[in-house]
Amino acid sequence: MSKELKNMFSLQDKVVVVTGATGVLGEAFVDGLIAANATIVIIGRNEEVAKQRAEEAVKAGAKAIYVIADVLDEQALVAAKDKIIAEFGRIDALVNGAGGNVAEAVVQPGSDVFDLNVNALKQAFDLNLFGTIVPTQIFGKEIAKNGGSIVNISSVSASQAITRVLGYSLAKTAIESYTKWMAVELANRYGDTIRMNAIVPGFFITHQNRRLLTNEDGSLTSRGEAIIANTPFKRFGNPDELIGALVYLLSDASKFVNGESLKVDGGFCIFSGV
Repeated sequence: MSKELKNMFSLQDKVVVVTGATGVLGEAFVDGLIAANATIVIIGRNEEVAKQRAEEAVKAGAKAIYVIADVLDEQALVAAKDKIIAEFGRIDALVNGAGGNVAEAVVQPGSDVFDLNVNALKQAFDLNLFGTIVPTQIFGKEIAKNGGSIVNISSVSASQAITRVLGYSLAKTAIESYTKWMAVELANRYGDTIRMNAIVPGFFITHQNRRLLTNEDGSLTSRGEAIIANTPFKRFGNPDELIGALVYLLSDASKFVNGESLKVDGGFCIFSGV
């Protein structure tokens, strides 16, 4: 790789905030940022995991800190922003990695579709949509000062009807709309200095969906089998396979890309099943 091309994908000296950094996909995001030479801010609710990942990043040669905060807690995020500015002086990018499903919002087979747990659906919606909007409101102001990139996490459930996960699907569909809307508004106000895009993961095994997709012995559930059958690559994704898309969207390699949703799904969304 030529030096010019290598620099294009580098995140050297860029301060990148990652919410949901204590999750399975968040771990891959942090690993990718270490490799891209970013300065990393790990935000999550699990202090033990957050501390461990920050220490591992530092051992790997990166600058990194962790902050414990809930993405729906504006005061906690403002305090996090102040800590980051005090430590590093700036914020260059944000990865809105927090999200996931709420167990009570999963619609069970055979349940009455007209007797949904509306409160649980609202929780799933808030976690995913407003758990993206609120951090953007707070950290985005700092990013706008010097320019940078914001990356949201969407889902294949935003473009395909995926049974059982209604609240999650509604929120991810809203994130698709928000990504496009905000990308335009940012461009209208800040020109080409600040961008917003989204990654659209296919199916990756996480703590939240493991019991939906696999049995205790590791074999696939009927749902897991159906997903594999409808994924041309015939497997689930590995979390580190999201790193390339993330680094691309955060780096100058994508500086003319705005409002886009980049699918990393093994072909799931293009396959008709036939």
